[in-house]
Amino acid sequence: MRTPIPLLQSMIVTCLLLGALSCRKEDTVADLNLSPETLTAAKAQGHARQFTLVPDANGRLIIDNADNTYQPGDILNLQGDFKAVLISNMSGKSNAPIIIQNLAEHVVTIGNPSWNGGEFPVAFVLWNCHYIKLRGQSGRESLVINGSTQPAREAYYDLQIGNKSDNIEISNLTIKDGGNGIVAKTDPAKGDPGTVHPNLIMHNLSIHDVNISNTQNEGMYIGHTATYWDLSSNTPFYGSPDGAAKGHQYVQPAMWNNVKIYNCNVSQTGLDGIQTAAINQLEITRNEVSHWALLRNAAHNGGILIGGRTTNTRVYRNYVHDGWGELCQFYGSGENGARHFIHNNVFANNESDGISVRGSHNALVWIGANTIANTGGNNIRLNGYTGMKVAQFVYNNTLVAPHKGRGTIYEKFYIYTEEGAAAKEGNGMYTNKKYPSLEKANISSENLRQRVNI
Repeated sequence: MRTPIPLLQSMIVTCLLLGALSCRKEDTVADLNLSPETLTAAKAQGHARQFTLVPDANGRLIIDNADNTYQPGDILNLQGDFKAVLISNMSGKSNAPIIIQNLAEHVVTIGNPSWNGGEFPVAFVLWNCHYIKLRGQSGRESLVINGSTQPAREAYYDLQIGNKSDNIEISNLTIKDGGNGIVAKTDPAKGDPGTVHPNLIMHNLSIHDVNISNTQNEGMYIGHTATYWDLSSNTPFYGSPDGAAKGHQYVQPAMWNNVKIYNCNVSQTGLDGIQTAAINQLEITRNEVSHWALLRNAAHNGGILIGGRTTNTRVYRNYVHDGWGELCQFYGSGENGARHFIHNNVFANNESDGISVRGSHNALVWIGANTIANTGGNNIRLNGYTGMKVAQFVYNNTLVAPHKGRGTIYEKFYIYTEEGAAAKEGNGMYTNKKYPSLEKANISSENLRQRVNI
């Protein structure tokens, strides 16, 4: 796991606070041709106020909502092609979120494929925003984020959810190109204890029905991957606090609580497909991930990655296939009796291990009813190096063709243990079924999808 090249936060904040570019209420009432007063009266009668927002002369939409121009329950309809949309300090309520969507019957594009360095290295930003729904209201192709396609694209964020933003729902949109598809985390800020753990917990992130493709880095980067953050040098630190540099100030990044990622399609990513970290209550289901790790970087090669500081996770009914790196990686924690489940997935066709489990704090993972087939390495690999010594429950899986079925297939290739890790296999009806080849299992690469309903 890695911390991606950070955005220049001061630049983003400056951009977001440029009053001259801020979108005002009187400029945006266009779709219904009604005055602000009429819309306010309509809202009082139980109807949502609606605004149509268009790009400024530079092709951007920049809103600082510190003065509450847009209020809970409002609907912001985007119309046109935007180079960037940057929104800060906007908050709905749990029972009245602010909805941002494309104007009905209009396809909206956001982003700058020509970006190759300089200002606005991002297509869409939610900055200190709460209770927001961003969605395409006419299917995934009605709201499209197009990232950079230039050599510097690694530093470009397609969609960033940052600076304490939470209670966010992202749905029905398409993200293409750029560096990172979706980044959702809050970076620790020196002098602001409200940006670090345990002072800040971001609640409720839902990402569903989203297509992400052709990103240079991760398709999704959800949660902060650094174990600690060195505020003195503004760099991540992954070691023990005992090894920290003297005189430096270390903190832990803030965590998410309750994250759901479902019904998404992620493909053609340079690094990980769906990467997560620092989350309690994480659910990943009914997603398809393919052709990830195109850069063949062994340090960033997970199809689905359950990262450090994750607790109480469930990964099920996903189809991860035809990539270079490991199909599913687990680095989660067993702290406070956390429970982890990886079940009813199909993981197939790669050039590395299948499910790789390397948790901390004696993490315990139930690995059951998965089909893991045609892996370049072992079907399942358990590693106790970082403190995962308790036996993992491995039951009722169909384990097929480790090492691509080449040469002698030894028993240990199905479930490989190292560095003190152990497995407890199911028996009876929960016995793992093991086949040295696809032919022996009566499975083909083409019919693997039929084994999972996503």
